[in-house]
Amino acid sequence: MFLVCTLLNKIDKLTSSIIKIVRVTQKNKMTTIAYLGPVGTNSETVALSYRKSILNDLTVELKPYPSIAKVMEALAKGQVNWAVVPVENSTAGGVAITLDGLWEFDTLHIHKELVLPICHLLLSSGTSLEDIKTVYSHPQALAQCQKWLEVNLPNAEIIPTNSTTEALEHIKGEANVAAIASPRAAETYDLPILASEISDYSDNCTRFWVLSRQVSRIGRRISLAFSVSQNVPGALVRPLQALANRQLNLSRIESRPTKRSLGEYIFFLDLEVTQSEDQTQMALEELSQYVEILKIFGRYEVSLI
Repeated sequence: MFLVCTLLNKIDKLTSSIIKIVRVTQKNKMTTIAYLGPVGTNSETVALSYRKSILNDLTVELKPYPSIAKVMEALAKGQVNWAVVPVENSTAGGVAITLDGLWEFDTLHIHKELVLPICHLLLSSGTSLEDIKTVYSHPQALAQCQKWLEVNLPNAEIIPTNSTTEALEHIKGEANVAAIASPRAAETYDLPILASEISDYSDNCTRFWVLSRQVSRIGRRISLAFSVSQNVPGALVRPLQALANRQLNLSRIESRPTKRSLGEYIFFLDLEVTQSEDQTQMALEELSQYVEILKIFGRYEVSLI
């Protein structure tokens, strides 16, 4: 009997050790996607969509972070495998923190672009717009609903938050407070809708980039950025002419300050690749001759969610 108990005890310990090894192995194989949280944001919607497109046997975990900067930092430090970040809205324009982060972290590359149609709702436990004194939301959402707010809530105090979902924390039990958030957030947190479809423009869309630490070289779009050494006549014309000479279509150009001196800028470009690989490479090589620093963030495909 003693021998049987001893044997069973050894088997139990061996089983526990095997389970621990399996769990560690699974954890090490787990693919993680960082996004601007908490649950219910548009970034999470995009992250969920991208997770469905990953066709492998690995477990995919979504990890929310409190800011876009933290999302990109987590990827740069290797804490996650992918990151989903907004880059441009059709109404409010570019997302500065995303562009700045991509320029700062040399290890980050664009893997894919996903375009999400945006629908904004005004959520509140109040029953009338006349009762609303304060509105919370992410700065991008507030900008995308600016005209609606000016017409319907002209006297309301507008307060920005880190995300649209974070804004929901301020409306619980407050009849005179509202938040702008997504339909998914309203459903997830079971919150009453005071006004629907409050975006200033009906075709409101946001571009999101899926970032990784691996370079992507497949796709019809190239994103890059460059700085120029001197603010002199022709400093911007010459790099752009290198692209035009080889029929590369420039679909977006945006500037951000270098943070070195007033009047110095970094130029962010999106190129639509329709020419041969040789023509594209020759254009980029010529462009590099006219700039101070050139960073190519990736070549990738674009999909609508």
